[in-house]
Amino acid sequence: MSSLFDIGINLTHESYDNDRAVVIERALQAGVTRMLVTGSSLDSTAASIALAREYPEILRCTAGVHPHHASELDTPQMEQLAALSLQPQVLAVGECGLDYFRDLSPRAAQLTAFRAQLQLAQRVGKPVFLHQRDAHGDFVAVLREFPGLRGVAHCFTAGLDEARTYLDMGLHIGITGWICDERRGLHLRDVVRMIPADRLLIETDGPYLLPRSLRPKPAGRRNEPGYLPHILDVIASARGESAAQLADTTTANALNLFAWH
Repeated sequence: MSSLFDIGINLTHESYDNDRAVVIERALQAGVTRMLVTGSSLDSTAASIALAREYPEILRCTAGVHPHHASELDTPQMEQLAALSLQPQVLAVGECGLDYFRDLSPRAAQLTAFRAQLQLAQRVGKPVFLHQRDAHGDFVAVLREFPGLRGVAHCFTAGLDEARTYLDMGLHIGITGWICDERRGLHLRDVVRMIPADRLLIETDGPYLLPRSLRPKPAGRRNEPGYLPHILDVIASARGESAAQLADTTTANALNLFAWH
């Protein structure tokens, strides 16, 4: 069995509170041997660091503030985030970016928080874990203010043009179980075919985005890292390559981008 790397898993989410250790064990049994736990607020970042310390062989994490929480990121919080980002368990800054779909924080606050976290990534020399929804133009414009930053467009759900733009900027692209959704994700089969092998990453984004094509269908709607092999199989089929080959490639890509040695 090839080793898989889930680059986006919200393992500190409350839906895992009653069986987190079991979820991690199921992931290992499925061949998911490395996971990057997403920090999306100061609290979840601190919890992610603590969890990564508990499982040092298989977990690392990110440190960031999601655009939904951007209005909370004042100067004291930014100083706290900067300190957290220096912890050895933290391999990337984020989840950061722009979300104009829900606008849970004002757009001006989102832009300020986004720039602040990109500056932090530049300062600490770590890649960025990026979120973008319905904000492509502003997202790209801000990123272009920080040439040379490495990172991943996490949970990519857009089309070929957006993918080409991100690739031209040097970003990796993270594909989730959205590709398994026959209602809204089938276009991603074309997208994954054009992503260069060395820029493709895979993720569950659990507990969100349970792959709709999973059989047998889980009783609940919670996604978890143990379902990553299913996502891998769908992507491999779309690209016309073996799952084992794609597993090796995407794991090597993640280890390289996040400097997990």
